[in-house]
Amino acid sequence: MERTIGITIDCNDLDDMARFWCDALGYDDGGSQAQYRWLHPSQGTGPSIILQQVPEARSGKNRLHLDIYAADIEGEAVRLIGAGAHRIDAAPIVEVENTWIRLRDPEGNEFCVVQTAASEQSAPS
Repeated sequence: MERTIGITIDCNDLDDMARFWCDALGYDDGGSQAQYRWLHPSQGTGPSIILQQVPEARSGKNRLHLDIYAADIEGEAVRLIGAGAHRIDAAPIVEVENTWIRLRDPEGNEFCVVQTAASEQSAPS
């Protein structure tokens, strides 16, 4: 049986978060209905993302986060900061043969920009 994955991100501002995540991931805005907004990969590959508007603000560290793989993590972090992200650590973290930069989206959800030692341009398999 084939399986696909969808990711739901709780948020307060659907428009702001849709702009940020579409820019961050190269996704298309699929529109909204009620408290939901659908984001789809522009190239047709990758998980769909659903933004769900909720009344409460984020509290504590999120238990699930996205990783964005890039060959130039500093350049990608700068691009994402320009789109509305906020950097958490001053320097990249190096651990288990990977390097990453921790960021927060406009509503404080943490995510990472990652460079793998095995392949500078793709996610590990």
